[in-house]
Amino acid sequence: MDRIDSYRFGEMRIGGKSYRKDLIIMPDRIIDNWRRKEGHRLAIYDLSQITITGIDCIIIGTGKFGMMKVDNEVVNYFQKQQIEVIILKTADAVQKYNEMFGEKRLSAAFHLTC
Repeated sequence: MDRIDSYRFGEMRIGGKSYRKDLIIMPDRIIDNWRRKEGHRLAIYDLSQITITGIDCIIIGTGKFGMMKVDNEVVNYFQKQQIEVIILKTADAVQKYNEMFGEKRLSAAFHLTC
């Protein structure tokens, strides 16, 4: 997987490819057009596509303005698996992802709009 090239409201570029829908980044693939059952609420079932085997950290981008709220059960689930959880507004989450890229095996979930 590549570092994130850029992020702006509603768009993320990775490896030269543009994504305009929310997405999940895993060490071996990108799941684009990621949807949650409730748009501005992140529950554990919304992350069922993430394979936890072999990851050290999950970074969650909550949107440009931080509108997506993360349920406590999400944090608790990953912490029980000894996976670090970082929750930030999406621009800050992108920066953190790029800083940690190559140092840890990362997964990330990004809300690209509000």
